Amino acid sequence: MKNWSANLETEEYIQDRDLIAKDAIAAIEETSPGFYVNIAVAEQHGNPDLYLIPVLQDKFGAQVDITFIDQCGCGGYVYKIARLQ
Repeated sequence: MKNWSANLETEEYIQDRDLIAKDAIAAIEETSPGFYVNIAVAEQHGNPDLYLIPVLQDKFGAQVDITFIDQCGCGGYVYKIARLQ
């Protein structure tokens, strides 16, 4: 496995916030320990710190390190999620 990115900014994610959490969890599960996935999330649902990051922290706890990278010019949010275990 290698470091990679998951684009969760497309129309299907804009229409379904629950799909963002579902696919973010799947992306993290697909990432091997020692690597990371960058997750890009559309701006339409607001700040992911309020609805996505708590879900990921509850699911993975100390198995991941979640770092906010940037809010891109299009308004979306990018997080680097490293699998520690």
